[in-house]
Amino acid sequence: MVIQIKTTEPAVRQGWHGKADFIYDQRGDKTVPTRSFTQAPLKVQRPLYPEGPEVCHSVLVHTAGGMVGGDELTINTQTHPHSHALITTAAANKIYGTGGGLGASVDTTKTIDLTQQTVTLTLTPGSSLEWFPQDTIIFSGAQYRQRVRVNLAEGALWCGWDVTRFGRSAGGERFTQGHWRSDLEVWQGDVPLWVDRQQITGGSLALDSPNGLAGHAVVGTLALVGWMPNPEQVAILRELWPSDQPGDIGVSRLQRGVLCRYRGPSSEAARHWFVAVWQVLRPHYLERPAVVSRVWAR
Repeated sequence: MVIQIKTTEPAVRQGWHGKADFIYDQRGDKTVPTRSFTQAPLKVQRPLYPEGPEVCHSVLVHTAGGMVGGDELTINTQTHPHSHALITTAAANKIYGTGGGLGASVDTTKTIDLTQQTVTLTLTPGSSLEWFPQDTIIFSGAQYRQRVRVNLAEGALWCGWDVTRFGRSAGGERFTQGHWRSDLEVWQGDVPLWVDRQQITGGSLALDSPNGLAGHAVVGTLALVGWMPNPEQVAILRELWPSDQPGDIGVSRLQRGVLCRYRGPSSEAARHWFVAVWQVLRPHYLERPAVVSRVWAR
């Protein structure tokens, strides 16, 4: 006799599952992608070398123009010893609403339109990886979770940023429904070097709380792990922020790096500050000037 048991676990709607796998290696004095596999809707442009052969720039393209409930992106990257790579995206990542805020009552017999992105970055000794995606726009009603896991070997360097806008604030839209969760972890073997967990529920008090978004629509994080700045260098990073610019910023030293935060009305202002911070830090941690990607808006 076969007994069928009906569970109450909610099903996750199956959407489009895009994948990207990269492996970078050093060939002579040149960093080359020895593996560059993508699965729709992700594609990658040809390798770019705007700063010479030592650093390979890769640009990911999301051909669908955005993500809806049930869509998932999985990105895996490895850097072999002494290789140096910079990965960015061609445009902002749009996460569209699917209706039904997380704070509302949930019928567990129905599907959950969860949108997900999982990024795993593995760096070997002597290598570096700069993870600089363009903005993420979370539309009201979206259910989005992103995970970034960095496996950082001794002697490796990772620098990354994330800029998120809640709602189409330029059109007056607020994030009144949905949920956003971000988990970012940097590990060295079994030791966590930095763990950052954030979440916002649409329509919650956190949108206007001084301990949350304080009425702003944009948050941003830049982190560098593997190189420690001195107090004077941290002070310089703070001074890069224009005193008359609306919004709040903060700079602090991590256990083995530096952390920059932004909270304000403008994703463009966040990006410009992050680029300025990167331009100051890079000659120290990579001993070469920062070369701005051609796909970033000037």
